[in-house]
Amino acid sequence: MVRLFAALALPVAVPGIIASLIWALPGDPAEIICPPELCSGTAELAARWNLDGGPWQFYFGWITSALQGQFGNSWRVLQGEPVRNLLNEAVPTTAVLLLAGMVPVLMAAVAGASGRVPKVVAPAFGVFGLVPAVVLALLGAAAVELKLGADSFDAEGTRMRIVAGALVLGLADGAFSDTMAGVAALFSSERKQRYVQIAMLRGEGAFTNMLPNLTPALVGQMRARTLQLVSGTVVVEVVLRVNGIGDLLWNGTLLQDFGVVIAAATAYAVFSAILLGMQAAAEVAVALWVRRAPTAAPHERSAVVAHTGGAL
Repeated sequence: MVRLFAALALPVAVPGIIASLIWALPGDPAEIICPPELCSGTAELAARWNLDGGPWQFYFGWITSALQGQFGNSWRVLQGEPVRNLLNEAVPTTAVLLLAGMVPVLMAAVAGASGRVPKVVAPAFGVFGLVPAVVLALLGAAAVELKLGADSFDAEGTRMRIVAGALVLGLADGAFSDTMAGVAALFSSERKQRYVQIAMLRGEGAFTNMLPNLTPALVGQMRARTLQLVSGTVVVEVVLRVNGIGDLLWNGTLLQDFGVVIAAATAYAVFSAILLGMQAAAEVAVALWVRRAPTAAPHERSAVVAHTGGAL
């Protein structure tokens, strides 16, 4: 219930926080965007952008429009262009980048769960994971530019940039190595539990017995890794010049286009909310699965419930 509440509250809270930060900046927001000494009609523009009534009027006006699928127009990034159009182009690109970046992470999780990773390999990936994402992204951008040159922004260049960005997200900052080590530690610890040993003596598979109890922890780990990748998309998209939400957020911040900033940040909040909701659903499903699972002996069931009750 806590995760579901957080998932529902996050997309609503983030715009409110950003609206408060906008008014916390020195000066009036409308004058920041349109300084009186550089442009005229600042008061009229403030009224049009709903900046003349304070942060709460702006926030509630923006939320009301957003629930109707309207996010206003860009003020500076692409002046006059509906922000919805910018999001329609950016969201699919970031989604593809994230899905591709999850491939190395999922491979690491499978390798860690199998328990067959050579001890020499894990430290090597750990050392590689120490390289910051920005360094790998710069190397990827250089490789794309050197290979394609002036054509680096056509369809093939975009695909190469997304592939390079996915590798950066999946390998840099310990995403691969930490996932493999974390999942391996979970399964190694669980294999020592008494119910697993009893199951193996009965001829049952250890993995199938451990999985229900480990699923909430695994889902939590994967959510954390996915959030790490989500935050990394800003760096990757800016350095590799991929037209996603992170690049849109960066450009909006640089140009003080608050309409674009609040929309892009809310899109990230929706991503996080979806992940929280998925984790909550997985935890509930596992709890129901364990509760309804048939058991061979009551005392063994009590041992399993005693072991998993705190987590479930």
